[in-house]
Amino acid sequence: MPRIESTAARLAKLGFADPARGERLVEEAGAEWLLDDFAAVADPDLALLSLTRVAEREPGLLDALRSDEGLRSRLLGVLGVSAALGEHLVTHEGHWRSLASEQAVLRPGEGELRAALLRAVGAEPGDREPRASVASPGRELKSAYRERLLRLAARDITGAASFTEVTAELSDLAGAALEAGLAVARAEAGPDGGLAAEELSTVRLAVIGMGKCGARELNYISDVDVIFVAEPAEGADETKALRVATRLAQGMMRACAVLWEVDAGLRPEGRAGPLVRTLTSHLAYYRRWAKTWEFQALLKARPVAGDAELGAAYVSAVDELVWHAASRDNFVEDVQAMRRRVEAHVREDGERQLKLGPGGLRDIEFAVQLLQLVHGRLDPLLRRRATLPALAALSRGGYVGREDARGLAEAYTFLRQVEHLLQLHRLRRTHIVPSAPGDLRRLGRGLRLGPDPEAEFVRQRKKHAREARRLHEKLFYRPLLQAVARLPDSETRLSTAAATARLKALGFGDPSGALRHIAALTTGVSRRAAIQRTLLPVMLGWFADTPDPDAGLLGFRQVSDQLGTTPWYLRLLRDETAVAARMARVLGTSRYATDLLTRAPEAVAMLGSDADLAARPFAALRAEAAAAVSRHDDAETAVASVRALRRRELFRTAVADLSGLTDIEHVGVALSELNDVTIQAALDAAIAKVRLESRGESPGRFAVIAMGRLGGMECSYASDADVMFVCDRMESAFAVANELRRLLALPAPDPPLLIDPDLRPEGRQGPLVRTLASYRAYYGRWSSPWESQALLRARFSAGDPELGEAFVSMVDELRYPSGGLPLESVREIRRLKARMEAERLPRGADPALHTKLGRGGLSDVEWVAQLLQLQHAGSLSSLRTTRTLEALRAAVHEGLLEADEARVLADSWRFASRIRDAIMLVKGRAGDMVPADVNERRLIAGTLGYPPDGSEDFVDDYRRVTRRARKVVERVFYGD
Repeated sequence: MPRIESTAARLAKLGFADPARGERLVEEAGAEWLLDDFAAVADPDLALLSLTRVAEREPGLLDALRSDEGLRSRLLGVLGVSAALGEHLVTHEGHWRSLASEQAVLRPGEGELRAALLRAVGAEPGDREPRASVASPGRELKSAYRERLLRLAARDITGAASFTEVTAELSDLAGAALEAGLAVARAEAGPDGGLAAEELSTVRLAVIGMGKCGARELNYISDVDVIFVAEPAEGADETKALRVATRLAQGMMRACAVLWEVDAGLRPEGRAGPLVRTLTSHLAYYRRWAKTWEFQALLKARPVAGDAELGAAYVSAVDELVWHAASRDNFVEDVQAMRRRVEAHVREDGERQLKLGPGGLRDIEFAVQLLQLVHGRLDPLLRRRATLPALAALSRGGYVGREDARGLAEAYTFLRQVEHLLQLHRLRRTHIVPSAPGDLRRLGRGLRLGPDPEAEFVRQRKKHAREARRLHEKLFYRPLLQAVARLPDSETRLSTAAATARLKALGFGDPSGALRHIAALTTGVSRRAAIQRTLLPVMLGWFADTPDPDAGLLGFRQVSDQLGTTPWYLRLLRDETAVAARMARVLGTSRYATDLLTRAPEAVAMLGSDADLAARPFAALRAEAAAAVSRHDDAETAVASVRALRRRELFRTAVADLSGLTDIEHVGVALSELNDVTIQAALDAAIAKVRLESRGESPGRFAVIAMGRLGGMECSYASDADVMFVCDRMESAFAVANELRRLLALPAPDPPLLIDPDLRPEGRQGPLVRTLASYRAYYGRWSSPWESQALLRARFSAGDPELGEAFVSMVDELRYPSGGLPLESVREIRRLKARMEAERLPRGADPALHTKLGRGGLSDVEWVAQLLQLQHAGSLSSLRTTRTLEALRAAVHEGLLEADEARVLADSWRFASRIRDAIMLVKGRAGDMVPADVNERRLIAGTLGYPPDGSEDFVDDYRRVTRRARKVVERVFYGD
């Protein structure tokens, strides 16, 4: 025999917490046939208890439920959520029938609600001055209001009304109640209340809804925020009219107190100010005294009751003030500070606060309102009162990313739905999430969250709160807001005539060309153009602070043209102000960096973080380059991929340099290591190609020896790679060396890395590659002092490490002579230096302004360090370094140079090196001379950190530094 399941067991499966009591109630009511319907309700126990109580008073209820499935769904849904509405049905006979009518599933219009509540208090909707005429208007108003609330709750709980429809209808219902309350106030103040009918007609009174009521996003139980505005009728005394209006406002507030509190605390001067003011008085206060938060509150203002014409005039007048409030001093900072103050006063149960807690409704509302107020000055499409429409407009306009807007909207909707369920339960104003498991279970079931509603509710709430808080902090504290808000209104409008003059004043040399770029970037209705219209007014100011605003804007357009359709690009600039500001600085300063960025525009992503601009470890770069080569079969494609890596890293170094995040020594190291990596990768590709062409025969061991600036780890942006090649057998070595040079010399839109092997024995006349034995033989027989000097920079760069280090060890005895440098060799080096100064300096060049060969320049300092090394490194190992500044520091340590002298030489070397790099960064081409052109000098000076008018100071500083260095050179290098 099959086992017959008990009613209690069935109830337990349906979700009843107390199936034993449920079984008793079901049996008493004879409602076994209803059991399955309880599975869909939020709290089956509550629904069953309330149903049995209502059925006791309404004999026809159960029969009606049996025959009307819609009624059954709506009534049980309400009873399972709201104990208060269940109580209402118990005490108000027949009200359940409103859920059975056809009207129960239809959304009422605002006029229908207003008429219903006015009639409830005995007023007629068509009357110009409606007055109540029932014995107990408060009780009738509450009863009619609750019946309408019952219908709405039923459509809400069963999903027949969307969230936005629910909040809009709640707001309309509140407006209808205020209108009815005003009618009650007029009736109470009439002939029997002390005011004559003539006195009542002396004033026009409008009720302005604020907060959620004004925005038509009200919740079930909330204070209704209002402001009262009045005007005397024509010919009436203003003082008397305001006194009448105040009495009517007070009466309306008392009449509506049976529903919720009417709060007029948002009025001018708050509770300390008069309850009612004229429109002129309101505007005078807002123009002179209003605080930032008051404009934020006025964003929601909407006429909701009373004189509609006066209400519309009030909203129209204050709108002009609201949408220009963001231009007030410290507006954004004030709003942010106010939010922090609210957070600081949240009670200990803040984590359970839906409204004020972290990730709560206020986080979302404040972020949306601040973005509206800042950007709504120019964009009327953002001027929405309700949060979700405003958020959608911000997303459409590009002020908030689509994913961010979606995350905020989902979090806001979820939190508001939870708030509705909480308030419906007892019809009490609350925003605290309960902790009892039964309450959490009711919320989860009310939201239809699956088989484990309690756990799923907790998970969903944490997820939405976390996302809301993250996005609040991202958007609410977005630095771009301060920048946009500080722009005068005249600067946020890019009209042709005014913009031309403004651009010229900002320092643009070609304002007409700048306007063309601006138009190309901002014209149209696309999301891309909308974001550009937000960014550009701010970025123009940042471009103006750079040495070359025109170049900055042109570069920005070029990069934007390439990346404008890339989803992350404009979103990054909008959301991460540091990226946009740094990008403007780079583009307006460096043609070199701009060229790199236009060829590798994805590198914009590294601009937001100082950490992203730090030089990458050598090992990581080398591994990435090797991997890039291994992915390609042909050498040309392999080297092209390595060039892309080099392009990105050159940009990283250039931006760090321009941003003051690194110094000239570290720039030299970063560039030299990058060149080593590039040479190694190209060498790998060359060897692979030569091996392939020789049918797999190994070309033998091959090493690249760095010389010159590459050897000294002092490369500049314009440096060639001075190298020598060493092999262990000659058969294929020439092919490898030539292929390496060819691959790196292939035409490409990149700064080239040219291989210069001219420092090899016999120079251009000697063989390109030698064996170790050949080098040893040559240096042992033919080496001259200048070659020993050149070898001071020799270090292993790429290829076979063992072979490279063998070469370096072999030349040590030559560059670090054990007995020091003979006097004749010292004299020869001095003669060579003097000859170089006389012959190699360009004709007409000012010797004081040539950074390489001029007096006190790079050559002077380097030859001093190298002479000391040749003289003393044989006995002092601390001098055995390829780097200039390290050699000077070692010389001080060994007592060969005074500390002050070394500091003077180092300062000059750094200054000259920075100028050479700055010339390349600014002009995009190499140069050794401090420019004679005044504009070029200004650009170089700006790159080096001098103010716009500091170009002469820059030249004077360089002359002074190098003059002091030259005195040291003459004593140390040319002295006896």
